[in-house]
Amino acid sequence: MNVRTTIAVLALIVIASSFATAAESASAGVVNINTASVDQLQLLPRVGPALAQRIVDFRETNGPFGSIDELVAVKGIGEKSLESLEPYLATNGATTLATKVKLPRPKTAGAPAAG
Repeated sequence: MNVRTTIAVLALIVIASSFATAAESASAGVVNINTASVDQLQLLPRVGPALAQRIVDFRETNGPFGSIDELVAVKGIGEKSLESLEPYLATNGATTLATKVKLPRPKTAGAPAAG
């Protein structure tokens, strides 16, 4: 194989894997943040009982979320958290996520390299 062919094949592999990741998250299901119970919200990655309860309390106090982006108003959810949750969130329709989503832990700065 020449260099161009190798690069083209690698590019296709990267593109295909990104589509597969998006398809996997979509096929896992979603949680409707306007109707989900505390238990259903806990199926989301890195959402435990306290954060799930804050989401429900916020919704009950302020009314339904108009968009997923409004979730950052809930204490404990920032832009990075929202980014990891977004593939699993909806503001309408049924909650279809059935099992807890577990994401790999982010690498911390200054952590020793594995090897």
